[in-house]
Amino acid sequence: MATPTQPLKLYNTLTRRKELFVPIASPYVGLYVCGPTVYNFVHLGNIRTFMTFDILFRYLTYIGYKVRYVRNITDVGHLVGDGDEGEDKIGRMAKLEKIEPMEVVQRYTNDFHSVTALFNLKSPSIEPTATGHMVEQIEAVRLLIDKGLAYESNGSVYFDIANYNQQGGEYGKLSGRVLEDLLNETRDLDGQSEKRNPLDFALWKKAAPEHLMRWPSPWSSGFPGWHLECTCMSTKYLGKQFDIHGGGMDLKFPHHECEVAQGKSIYGEEPARYWMHSNMLTVNGQKMSKSLGNSFLPSELITGSHYLLEQPYSPMTVRFFMLQSHYRSTLDFSNEALKAAQKGYKRLANGLRIARTLTYAAADDVAVDEKKQQDIRKAVEDFYGALNDDLNTAVGIAQLFTLLKYVNMLYLNQLQPAALGEEVFNLLKDSFLQFTEDVLGLREEKSESNEVLAGMLTLYREYKEQKQYDKVDQVRSYFKAQGLVIKDMKHRIDWAYEE
Repeated sequence: MATPTQPLKLYNTLTRRKELFVPIASPYVGLYVCGPTVYNFVHLGNIRTFMTFDILFRYLTYIGYKVRYVRNITDVGHLVGDGDEGEDKIGRMAKLEKIEPMEVVQRYTNDFHSVTALFNLKSPSIEPTATGHMVEQIEAVRLLIDKGLAYESNGSVYFDIANYNQQGGEYGKLSGRVLEDLLNETRDLDGQSEKRNPLDFALWKKAAPEHLMRWPSPWSSGFPGWHLECTCMSTKYLGKQFDIHGGGMDLKFPHHECEVAQGKSIYGEEPARYWMHSNMLTVNGQKMSKSLGNSFLPSELITGSHYLLEQPYSPMTVRFFMLQSHYRSTLDFSNEALKAAQKGYKRLANGLRIARTLTYAAADDVAVDEKKQQDIRKAVEDFYGALNDDLNTAVGIAQLFTLLKYVNMLYLNQLQPAALGEEVFNLLKDSFLQFTEDVLGLREEKSESNEVLAGMLTLYREYKEQKQYDKVDQVRSYFKAQGLVIKDMKHRIDWAYEE
């Protein structure tokens, strides 16, 4: 593995600029990402967020950091509308389906894990749940009350934003919201009589009689506020201040803003040094929304069953498509863009298969091509440069295709391995494979093993030699049904992914 010469810089939402990444206790890195609320099937907006931090996890690990990646499961406290009033999303689904809330949690946690595996997302180091950390949350509420930063009202407990700001806090700092503007926006809302200030947010909610999910506490039988769980779980596993906190752009306010206030109030310092947020998905230029009927479930993409889709798209095609755009930019889904991504992904998949077969062979009569050596070294360095520039996977992929050009030249005997020299040959092969698979998480997709396909190619050769062309066509059809093609080349017969 080549060592990058450029330092890693990440865009910090808190400071609104790219900053040099300096871990608190290098080489150890603490990464916390807000996971799903498991009340329904995971959607593609979720997948983009989790893929962003999958790349971050992969890349930090690849360049030598020891990363503890914590991604939670929200299984209580997230109310319909994301506010402090209304039904719990999981409880509401349990009532609709007439099952236990934890059955809802288990069903959609299983779905989430299946989908993340489908898109080749690595599992986190720790995956804590809100219900598994009730003791920590009740203790955090008690501590905030003792500090004068929270108050009890009719069995519920709210965070006191006015007192927080008087004690040096800056509510609105992360999201760039101005407190006076927020007050004007919320002043006329109904149902806020329990609060001293309409912006105050729930740390503990007294459960209404019909509320299914509840726990005993010093204040009432109830449940924790949505924002509290992440403060308690992140600091339990990563310390009172850790390196990176991530999530989707939609969580920046109020969820992450409230986390900053809670963490700073409890520990006296910012909970995370770097805050990172991935941007939203759009469809044909419109915001992706269930109400507009243009949101996709992963299963609908893979089967092509959504009315907006012209064909199915494989998980790795979708992963490649998402990585072609910078995580902080909006990403627009369209059939044209997905079809282009499908071609690009299959070119890389063919390169993966080919690169694994390449071997170095010395040759005294072959001169070293310094221009090609320089080109390969530059592409490798530029890949690192792209990822070190706030995870710019789009630019990184362009460098992969430069490396792919040389992989294909070696495969087609247009370039001799000796012309690169053993060091650069190994740099090309190892970098292409590792960048594609280990960093970007792209992998080959085929239903049959290499051994089975090799056996079918042997039959194909035999049928051709025997001029049994009907059987030749049958073998071709076998490959085509799997999205593969047989390639009759001058020096060999081989198969490839159909681009």
